[in-house]
Amino acid sequence: DSTSPLHLLQPDYSMPYAKLESDSIRATIDRIFNYISSVTPAKVVDSLGNEITDLSSPLPEGAKLNQGTYRLTSYEWGVMYDALLEASQLLGDSKYQDYVTDRISFLSKMAPAFSELAERTGKHDGQMRQVINPRNLDDAGSMCGAFMRTQMADPTLKLQPEIERYWQVCETAPIHLADGTIARNRPYLNSVWLDDMFMGLPTMAVRSAYEKNPKLLDDAASIAEGFFKRMWVPEKGFFRHGYVEGVTPQPTFPWARANGWAILTMSQLLDFMPENHPKRQLILDTFRAHAKTLAELQSKNGFWHQLLDRNDTFEETSATAIFTYCLAHGINQGWLDARAFGPTAQLGWEALTTKITPEGEIEDIVVGTGMGFDPAYYSFRPVSTKAAHGYGPAIWAGAEMAKLIESSHPYQNDSAILYYNVDPEAETPIFSLDENQKAQNVLH
Repeated sequence: DSTSPLHLLQPDYSMPYAKLESDSIRATIDRIFNYISSVTPAKVVDSLGNEITDLSSPLPEGAKLNQGTYRLTSYEWGVMYDALLEASQLLGDSKYQDYVTDRISFLSKMAPAFSELAERTGKHDGQMRQVINPRNLDDAGSMCGAFMRTQMADPTLKLQPEIERYWQVCETAPIHLADGTIARNRPYLNSVWLDDMFMGLPTMAVRSAYEKNPKLLDDAASIAEGFFKRMWVPEKGFFRHGYVEGVTPQPTFPWARANGWAILTMSQLLDFMPENHPKRQLILDTFRAHAKTLAELQSKNGFWHQLLDRNDTFEETSATAIFTYCLAHGINQGWLDARAFGPTAQLGWEALTTKITPEGEIEDIVVGTGMGFDPAYYSFRPVSTKAAHGYGPAIWAGAEMAKLIESSHPYQNDSAILYYNVDPEAETPIFSLDENQKAQNVLH
């Protein structure tokens, strides 16, 4: 009905939609990194906010860590440390690991001084309390993993006292159901939080490598199976956020970030598991089933919704970052097919970049969220650039995408982003591939 090539008209995308370049990914990562570096100082200040530079003497009453925008001792920053260590390896840039070594060494160095101050005055600095007197998995889980990873990355460090203090809490603080599944007595007795897969299990896997104890990895896999039995909704292909023992039926609210923590946990367990581990196939199958559903539920703008299956809930940034990382990592590890999941991962990354400000802040991250049993609770949670949950995952996602576009072969073919297992070496739209998967510009 027209002599014009209408298929060549340019779509009006809401996000960048083109072949990715490594330089642009690295620049985005550095924008985030430069921002978080500038707002998370490693300093001690007195009660008036003046920096204490002489750290050889006992700390004065009221001394505390300099209050940056994000807490150096939080579980979200444990995620950040892990992400930066991996980014340093994937991108070959030592500055990311240097940040981690600097901040974690600082916390380790200051722990005895703040412990003495607390004993002398009976008062804890809020941030350092999580280091010298951690109480639960939120305090200890991801930070323990980050300290162990940092120690393994640089054996000259002396982080063992903090590692062992954190690990004791990881071992003893959580309550467990009869089969070992981690639970809490909040908001009801024997409540299982999907978040606790991530709070507890990756650290067990890291500890297994740290002390060369394969039983810890076996235990982590068994606990993961307990989470699967309660939280995985097979007919939907995603996880419910909360489970309360004895409730029938179990309400299903697939909060996006908790699903992110779940697939991230599976990814990290797979990273540590040998190919012949008896529970590896279960975890890999669940990872793949989850990835399939996530690809189907991605919005047209590249994000995932706050409740995964509710398009009337807002598009949420931190979950989008976690999913993007896990999909890209899954492809890079050979668990997922780049042809099926590469475009999904790239679209997630491109969406994420639209939420990163010129200064490096990340917008529309949902704040900490408890367990709810109605859609309104999740749908109206506030969002903030100051919610730390999205920053580490964004750096993770970028680093893994940079690796993905180097090891896979994205092309914009007939205007669509497609990923190829073998470089087709095409300069024009690909109408056909030969037996060597090289482009033939001949329409069959």
